[in-house]
Amino acid sequence: MQKKPYWLATLALVLAALACTIFVGGPDYPVEPIPVSTEAVLGLQEEIKAALKAGAQAGSVSMAINEEQLTSYLAFRLQSQAEPLFTEPQVYLRDGQMQIYGKARQGYFTANVGIVVTAGVDEQGRPKVEITSADFGPLPVPAGLKETMSTAIEEAYTSSLGPIATGFRLESITIANGLMTVAGRIK
Repeated sequence: MQKKPYWLATLALVLAALACTIFVGGPDYPVEPIPVSTEAVLGLQEEIKAALKAGAQAGSVSMAINEEQLTSYLAFRLQSQAEPLFTEPQVYLRDGQMQIYGKARQGYFTANVGIVVTAGVDEQGRPKVEITSADFGPLPVPAGLKETMSTAIEEAYTSSLGPIATGFRLESITIANGLMTVAGRIK
């Protein structure tokens, strides 16, 4: 009769394990975490407004976006989605690349995600995004990842610039040393 409590305890542990998610690996996050804050997003919005206001008079716009601003913007953007591709983003701007880390979930499994993106400008003066690598650990890379990332960046671009977006021509995007510098002209 004493075997019954062990059997119930084992069953309870198995059911508890199934109720949780199982971490299955993936690329390691960089050592230095980037904080997420509403202040960083508000600061980014203010910088965009100030750059556009100055650009309306000068004709050219240049601004630098840092890793905290971009990470915070992406974190809040992902939180607003019903089923985001990943959560807990960290965006590093280094060596001409945007390195994005996060956590993806598929069923009971979670994995670290690493996506490397290069950004440039197309012939029409709009952002051009290319995913150079995507590592979802042992999970399959989601179908349509490139389109989803491109759409998110396009939406961020047009929503940030608002009504000026139609009269703004992007000329360059440079990524280095924790900053993404964006330059363009107002037509």
